[in-house]
Amino acid sequence: MNVAIQAPQLRVIDSDGKQLGILPRREALRLADERQLDLVEVAPNADPPVAKLMDYGKYQYEKAKREREARKTRKEIEVKEVRLRPKTDDHDINFKVRQARSFLQSGAKVKVRMRFRGREIYNLDVAKQQFDRFASELEGVGVIEQRPSFEGRTMLMIMAPDTGRK
Repeated sequence: MNVAIQAPQLRVIDSDGKQLGILPRREALRLADERQLDLVEVAPNADPPVAKLMDYGKYQYEKAKREREARKTRKEIEVKEVRLRPKTDDHDINFKVRQARSFLQSGAKVKVRMRFRGREIYNLDVAKQQFDRFASELEGVGVIEQRPSFEGRTMLMIMAPDTGRK
């Protein structure tokens, strides 16, 4: 696959990275055919443009392989959810705090969701107190990433693992 290059003169680089000098375009294409390689323009805005002799199919394969390896090593951050209600009892909140603590210690983010039914939505001070208590109980292992905010009839707070721990 020879790429059509418009410039009359090209700076040609060998497949090993060694410069072959400035050659006419026809000479560079002939050289690529001789070596059974492709002539690929790598710097079209340079003066003269730079072209490299390479096996383009092999280059694309290795690039895709590197990207696959990078995806394997990338760590996905999991988001776990803990659901509360304004009338949730102390014992149940303690259980949810322990659950959220284990999620944060394992490296996951925790989404604390409080659902309101009927007239419960008018007692926002109770909800704020519960969120404040939840955040203070998890102070050593997590930090608040998103303060409590409304989404319809639910209130959300997102906590992330505390990376500043020693």
